[in-house]
Amino acid sequence: MKNILLVGGAGYIGGTLTNQLVDAGYNVVVYDNLLYEERFLKKVAFHYGDIRDTQELLKIEKKYDTVIWLAAIVGDGACSQDPELTMEINFNSLKRFLDASKRRILFPSTCSVYGMQDGLLTENSPVRPLSAYAETKHMAEEVVIKYGGLVFRLGTLFGIGDEFSRIRLDLVINYLTFKALHDKKITVFGGAQWRPVLNVRDAAAYFAEAVTRNYNDIFNIGMKNIRIVDLAALFKNMFPDIRVEVVDTKFEDSRNYQVSTEKVNSNFIFRPLSGIEQEIDKMRELLASRRIKNPLDARYYNTHFVKGALEEMRKI
Repeated sequence: MKNILLVGGAGYIGGTLTNQLVDAGYNVVVYDNLLYEERFLKKVAFHYGDIRDTQELLKIEKKYDTVIWLAAIVGDGACSQDPELTMEINFNSLKRFLDASKRRILFPSTCSVYGMQDGLLTENSPVRPLSAYAETKHMAEEVVIKYGGLVFRLGTLFGIGDEFSRIRLDLVINYLTFKALHDKKITVFGGAQWRPVLNVRDAAAYFAEAVTRNYNDIFNIGMKNIRIVDLAALFKNMFPDIRVEVVDTKFEDSRNYQVSTEKVNSNFIFRPLSGIEQEIDKMRELLASRRIKNPLDARYYNTHFVKGALEEMRKI
């Protein structure tokens, strides 16, 4: 029975991954500073800690067969609030730990490292990061690979993770679902941009399988590539009463990429299980039943929450 240290295990991916690993019979310990949470209620072992505390991590890491490092400031907007802090959390802390421990880890990167490129991109395609988020993730990839680790480049996530962890309402499919319900209107900027999308539970399932693999490599993971304008059409079909506004202007987010998943399909058994429409129905039910008291709370939006947290810190 493997002992797994899940660094950042109280987050969006970590919540559902914890469940999957426990269900598979592993001993899981979550290491997290509860940035977005007030409490941790899962019935698994919990170690409160900050990833910048390298010495604390080095004290405990030897007890574990596998380390999965999920902790990061996630998203272009959130990372742009304080690029120096982003570098410290997303890269420096990880590099200090790996340089000292020299151990293999499993690590989530992002398909955002591809930036804006045409054609179907493979893991051998050039990277062209356009943000502090993508740049620090790419830098981290190189260190993870150096020490024998495995990297998943994730498509844009969507959906509901688990019953305890917060849902992210700043991700495009989740956000459009909320806007369709709340405003009866969705707005698309440009729309020709391509994105690979992936359900958060499916992303976690790849990590759960990766625990049983010994790859030292990088893999794109996604469910399908879809244009934002086609996503808007899908919403119009599911919510006939909504108004779809297409703004014919270039959105500040200039990322545009399609990725190939041929490599991961050749090396992993798992295949994505959750379609977009089915997950929108789940989110619609969750939001319509008012199980989220205030969907506008900054807690559900990484950029707003990080900005607010930094403002409070600067007051001290």
